[in-house]
Amino acid sequence: PFMPLLISERWGWWEAWVCAIAGILGFIISRILAGKRHPGLIEERARFLQHTDAFRWDYILAPLVGLGGNMIPVVAGLDELFGWSPAFPMGLKLAALALILTGYALGAYALYENQFFSGMVRIQKDRGHHLISGGPYRWMRHPGYAGGLLTYLAMPLFLDAAWAFMPALFITIVLVVRTAKEDQALQEELEGYRKYAGKVRYRLLPGVW
Repeated sequence: PFMPLLISERWGWWEAWVCAIAGILGFIISRILAGKRHPGLIEERARFLQHTDAFRWDYILAPLVGLGGNMIPVVAGLDELFGWSPAFPMGLKLAALALILTGYALGAYALYENQFFSGMVRIQKDRGHHLISGGPYRWMRHPGYAGGLLTYLAMPLFLDAAWAFMPALFITIVLVVRTAKEDQALQEELEGYRKYAGKVRYRLLPGVW
């Protein structure tokens, strides 16, 4: 979270401090709440890339998601260091901050509701995997990804880093591909998911896709 500050050495860069603090608090609070409700979930997510039963394509896509997410603050720090981008209007930046916080909240809500929110896409037979359709899953089929996209796409605006839209676009493409493949896999292999998909039509963006 502090990568933009460390790279740029602009310690008075308040937007970067806000981003870092929001990210840390969002991570800690979401994990505490989810861990209390679903004790096995945190352990499941900690075993990232250790599973042998994940879908083969996700051994490529999951690390790419992590790469794209890490590259946004890196490029933002370089943008600030070298002064590549002009500042965005304050109103636009405040709107971006609202989207960032909304993205964290949506992702945390999905994590809290879904005890099978693994870091890898797999049918968790060892954990009694079954359909989750409550909470934000009433509105879209992949709210965790939707929350992440809100945050990733808004962060370059808030940090005055137009060049950071490049990794943001990259991670958007990867997440859309991952969402499509995960949704197809769940429809084929998770009991009740195909019927659920017929009721909740949209994957990431209600009214669009």
